[in-house]
Amino acid sequence: MNPQPTAVSTLTLNDEQLTLELITLRDYLRWAASEFHISRLHFGHGTASAWDEAVALVLGGLHLPWDVDPAVLDARLLEPERKRLVELVRKRIETRRPLPYLLGEAFFAGYPFVVDERVLIPRSPIAELIEHGFAAWFPAQPPDRILDIGTGSGCIGIASALYLPTAEVDLVDIGAEALEVAKANITLHDVGLRVRAVLSDLFEGVAGQRYDLIVANPPYVNARDLATMPAEFSHEPALALGAGNDGLDVVRRLLREAREYLEDDGVLIVEVGNSDRQLEATFPEVPFLWLEFERGGHGVFVLTAGELDEYAHHFI
Repeated sequence: MNPQPTAVSTLTLNDEQLTLELITLRDYLRWAASEFHISRLHFGHGTASAWDEAVALVLGGLHLPWDVDPAVLDARLLEPERKRLVELVRKRIETRRPLPYLLGEAFFAGYPFVVDERVLIPRSPIAELIEHGFAAWFPAQPPDRILDIGTGSGCIGIASALYLPTAEVDLVDIGAEALEVAKANITLHDVGLRVRAVLSDLFEGVAGQRYDLIVANPPYVNARDLATMPAEFSHEPALALGAGNDGLDVVRRLLREAREYLEDDGVLIVEVGNSDRQLEATFPEVPFLWLEFERGGHGVFVLTAGELDEYAHHFI
């Protein structure tokens, strides 16, 4: 059997050659998908394949919506548009920067958010809970007060405010630079009357406050995984990823301290990702409720205020 020929990237051509050969939107979709496949990029910041990444780059780079009429596929692009797409593809491959950083925008729970290297790229499965208004735990009345811990871009808290128009939301983060991005998104979505950004190491900046719902997406990557993550993750702030040898440094504090800030009928929702097994092994007696998601994702647990009371002695 003859070996398959090795695929050769066309990025060896200069930009002028590429923009002369590639004319339509369809041309750029096909070309970008091929280049991404050849380059063996990592996809995990909003897309799952080379094709999905190509669609996101081309539509984002041309400021077109996701549901654009397919008739535009054969539209001829202007020279500045063609040059921009070639530049974006080059940067994505050569720098390994995640696409949302190149575009300056990511979508979460159906809404756009400003993002850059000061914050993690929004990708939490908690988006599904937000879209349903956390109705599984608040079937009669939505939560009045919500705390978003480790907010980064503010996507979880701001999206919650957008889906729950009566809720007041506090966004907390230990990083002052991250909060600048969160504030930009508060302005973008015009929710400043109900959403505030607070510089805080977990609960320190909201002392004395009580919430119906606390949602946390803290750092949870263990030291081994952090050292072996694909190059794309090196562009995200390490402070928002790493959490000690077992990935639970911040989660332990959350479990110890959260009850003081929850109403008696309140709920704590925390994402721990791949540290879920380590968390169960560390606290085997605690009945973590692990959620399942229609669109994929894992490692999100729920505990009620009552359960935090009952098992408080395990968290000391």
